[in-house]
Amino acid sequence: MLHLPPLRRLFSRQELALILITVVWGATFLVVHIAVQYSGPWFFVGTRFVTAGIISVIIFARILRGMTWREVMAGSAIGAMIFLGYGLQTVGLQTINSSTSAFITALYVPLVPILQWLVFKKPPRLPTWIGVALAFIGLLLIADPGSVGFAFGAGEIATIVSTLPIAGEIILIGWFAGKVNLGRVTVVQLFVAGLLGFLTMPIVGEQPPAFSWVWLGAAVALGAASCLIQLTMNWAQRSVSPTRATIIYAAEPVWAAIVGRLAGDRLPPIAIAGAAFIVAGALVSELRPRERGRSAGIDALNEATRADATPLAVAGRTGGAHHAGDGAHD
Repeated sequence: MLHLPPLRRLFSRQELALILITVVWGATFLVVHIAVQYSGPWFFVGTRFVTAGIISVIIFARILRGMTWREVMAGSAIGAMIFLGYGLQTVGLQTINSSTSAFITALYVPLVPILQWLVFKKPPRLPTWIGVALAFIGLLLIADPGSVGFAFGAGEIATIVSTLPIAGEIILIGWFAGKVNLGRVTVVQLFVAGLLGFLTMPIVGEQPPAFSWVWLGAAVALGAASCLIQLTMNWAQRSVSPTRATIIYAAEPVWAAIVGRLAGDRLPPIAIAGAAFIVAGALVSELRPRERGRSAGIDALNEATRADATPLAVAGRTGGAHHAGDGAHD
């Protein structure tokens, strides 16, 4: 008779905790998809992140008095990226299912090194280019080249565009790592993202929705989950290597697909193949040979890339995912 080792032997407590929060991340795509059937996307983004901001004020109340202008500016910059990234992602979830959204969002992982190249002039390594190629093939398969027209809809396009500010957010977190206080910056970025969401409503002609426990419950649950996830990450990633954390986080869209499947999502076989290419691209792009003498600044950025801070620092991924490394949490 085959005896399998218990999970506690296969994974440490910290790794099990990261797996659990990755499952929660995956489920957030479906939660948002349902919520935006009862609320406009920008109102929901505003409510979601202002709620998370209020919860973060309670958590970090003791350290808020020492906030500096640098932290305000850092939080505002990151908050603007959160607003754009998760706002466009939420817009996309109005018309595409949660599984498709999750797999497309995973494109931000290979995008981060490309943006680092453009901003910091550090050329990506070969695995990054291979990862980008795999992710691009995955996108083409999700678009279903055999279908008439071979084109993305508005939801897919909004989600693809959302990966750029999400990747930009990861880079900003790495850039400010060690220069600011995480707690104070987190409070600012969440409130900025939420307020920008509300301010977008009159610009796009969105009206406040009729009251529903669905959008309110989803916003409060996502806000609370964001805080819980971030605290868990801060604890777990002190002992889990960035490589293992990356592998765990890469399963986020897979969990989203499982949750979506249970809720009735049905991806065609070619889209499932495309999703596999995107996840493979995310993993391959994170392969890095050991090197000596790398600068601390690039290390911080790479750590932020490997362990994307989607939840509190990245505001929830979600959708988000999403997962900053230890350097971005200090």
